[in-house]
Formats: sequence, structure tokens, C-alpha cells
Amino acid sequence: MKNLLLGIDIGGTKCAVIYGYNDAEGIKIVDKQEFQTTNVNDTINSLLETTSATMQKHGLSSGNISAIGISCGGPLDSKKGIIMSPPNLPGWDNIPIVNLFEKRFGIKTAVQNDANACALAEWKRGAARGYNNVVFLTFGTGMGAGLILDGKLYAGTNDNAGEIGHVRLEKTGPVGYGKAGSFEGFCSGSGIAQLARIKVMEKLQMGESVSFCKNRDALQSITAKVVADAAREGDPLAREIYEESAYYLGKALSILIDVLNPEIIVIGSIYCRAQKLMEPVMNETIDYESIIQSRSVCKIVPAELGENIGDYAALSVALNAIV
Repeated sequence: MKNLLLGIDIGGTKCAVIYGYNDAEGIKIVDKQEFQTTNVNDTINSLLETTSATMQKHGLSSGNISAIGISCGGPLDSKKGIIMSPPNLPGWDNIPIVNLFEKRFGIKTAVQNDANACALAEWKRGAARGYNNVVFLTFGTGMGAGLILDGKLYAGTNDNAGEIGHVRLEKTGPVGYGKAGSFEGFCSGSGIAQLARIKVMEKLQMGESVSFCKNRDALQSITAKVVADAAREGDPLAREIYEESAYYLGKALSILIDVLNPEIIVIGSIYCRAQKLMEPVMNETIDYESIIQSRSVCKIVPAELGENIGDYAALSVALNAIV
């Protein structure tokens, strides 16, 4: 049986409307229309009009589309279908996004935060396909988790399950999720950049040179990618920075392994690109910290869907609404 699906991916800089379907082989993407995110009213209008145009282009209607899925940064209320002031979407205050789409198109619509949506995507189409207990970690600009437990998405009492980035791992350290020393502080793009600036400043103040930052004026140009590139070229400080991030990644994964006993943990974005830099220290830390019985049944792998994960995520939210 083939389910025709529409996906809506709402981001801080761009949005997309995706048309696809699900069959015995999984989710397939047929078409995608992308545009820039502007102010809230214009963006919502563009989403509705682009959806309408996509449906007309492909002969779609409420009679043959099974569901519409919306992926958006949180916070949001998936049960009421409301977007609640995400930090990357100024002005999106208590937007009844599900009602807007259902009223316009007469098609069942669901919304999930982007971490949950990506967890569904990797479960339905990617690295976690075939597993029942899955943790997906974003590891991008921030750090969040999506949880598939006993073959179902678990969002918690009020959609706050999986906010692992807020867990404090040390009393001090890089700031992430509004908390110094948090998991997001040590394991995110912004956190790795903060950690690098601290360590580079120490070197520069001692009169030592750093290959990827010539002077203090260049401190703000340091990014996680800059450090990763230097680490691959053999810079010892850059390697130290990624090994420290990997250590805290291992500590946090040990908590997830011990508490949730998952079969597989899928890690996206930065980990996909820096797996070789991080995996040895991460695994060593997990082996030391976690319960051996739980560790022995848990695989840790990079995400598979790459740059298309946002498209699959939105379609996966739609699919999840009908199964």
C-alpha cells in the first residue's frame, strides 16, 4: 500500500514543502519547494500557498493525501498543534499551525519538534530502521534528542522528553542551553567553538602559536569546522578539543544507555563529519561509565540521511500520524 504524504519543514532561515510517499520500501521524496523564512505572517502564507501549488501540480487532494507532517524547532505542543515561540523563529508565538493547515486543506496534520522528527526519519528511513528502541541526537548548532521507545515516538508529558542538552555534566564549562557545563555546552557546534576559544586564549597568552588562530583578533572566527579541519591535519590542540568533547559525549551517552537501555543511538551533524576524531575516546568513556549489560546491546552510529534529513523528517511526521 502506498501512502501519499506532504511534509512541511519550518526553519529559521528557510522553509520547504515536500511531497513524497511511503511504500514497502520506505519513504520516497517526489518533489520539494524551498523558500526563505521571513516574518511570521508572510512565511505562514507562503507555506500554505506553496502547499496548495504543490498539490495542484501533482493532482493531490484531501482524497488521496494521507497526512501532512510539520517539523519545526521547539518549544511546541504537539497534542494541541501549537508552535510556542521557538528561539530561531521570532514572532512565532502560540501559532496554531496544525489548525491552519487542517482548516485550509481538510487533511490530517501533525507537528513535532525537529529532534523528534529527525528521530522518526532515521527510524523509518535511515540508520535506525528495524529497531524498536532508538535514541537520536542532533549534535548540530545545539544538542537535543528524539526518542523511539518500544516502537513508538516518546515525547513526554508536555513535549519536553529528550532535552538531554540541558543536563549539566560539570559545574563549569562552555555554555549551552543556558547552562554552563551542560551536555550542549560540550557537544554542539557553538559549544566546541567556545571550548576552542578558551584553550586558544590560554595558548596565546602564554606566547604560544596556534595553527588555526593566529592572534586574538581571529578568536571569533573559530568554529567547530575550523577546529575539526585543524585536527585532521594533526594539530595537537585541535585534537585535544575534539577529544574533550568526545569524552563528554561518552559521559552523556552512558547516562542514556543506563537509563533507557536502547538498541541503537544515532548521532547527526557534527558527529557524522567528525566520527574518526571522536569515536575512540567516546567508546572508551562509555565502556568505563555504562552498565556492561546495557552497553553490550547498544550500537552507536552516525545518521544516514545527511542533508536530506529535514525532508524525510517532515514526511516521517506525516507517516507517524497515520500508523
